[in-house]
Amino acid sequence: MTETTIGRVCLPLAGELVLARFVRRYKRFLIDAETDAGPITAHANNTGSMLGLLRPGATIALSVSDNPKRRLPYTLEMVRLPDFRGAFWVGVNTLTPNRLFRLGALAGAFPELAGYDAVRPEPPFGGGRLDFLLTGPAGRCFVECKNVTMVEDGAAMFPDAATERGRKHLVELTRLAREGIDKAAIFYCIQRPDGDCFAPAAVIDPEYAALLAEALAAGVLVLPYRAAATPTGIILGGRLPLAPL
Repeated sequence: MTETTIGRVCLPLAGELVLARFVRRYKRFLIDAETDAGPITAHANNTGSMLGLLRPGATIALSVSDNPKRRLPYTLEMVRLPDFRGAFWVGVNTLTPNRLFRLGALAGAFPELAGYDAVRPEPPFGGGRLDFLLTGPAGRCFVECKNVTMVEDGAAMFPDAATERGRKHLVELTRLAREGIDKAAIFYCIQRPDGDCFAPAAVIDPEYAALLAEALAAGVLVLPYRAAATPTGIILGGRLPLAPL
């Protein structure tokens, strides 16, 4: 990413966020919280553990939908994490990586993906679907996007919970790369400012870590990019180096 591109790709948030205090998470997708106006229940679309983030009393930021058909108008977007260098926001909405990647790809923000000028969402492949198919003079490139919210020992890590679906995606991308007809890439959207490199969370999902190493060796492009989560939008940042796999 060039200096002129860094920070210019921004995914705006729809409307002002509501701040609240986290109380509990239950049934995987539900969050109870306290606002100044009283208690609320919000939807969380993140299926991971959000390890180290959802502590009682933590400040969270919620978007508000104006769709009258929604049972819960609030969606968990960010968690405020205290740090000795200063508190920061961590983006936890798992729709963000796809939306941000699409904006970045159309803006030419990824030098590793030069030569593709069209972005098609959710192409069918291998009995399921991947997130994107890029096409252009460079040919075709299948892309899967993942959200990263965990940092341990200076490394941004994925996954934060064992993921059968994530392992399946790596298998499909590796097969694509080995066939040599199309390109394959995986975009890790790191929605927090700390962490100096990216690594698979082998302690949490050793099979995923092994499959990522296979994917890299097969030629899958591994693209860990930082994204700054702010109350007004998510800003695409620079690429992080890979830790040795």
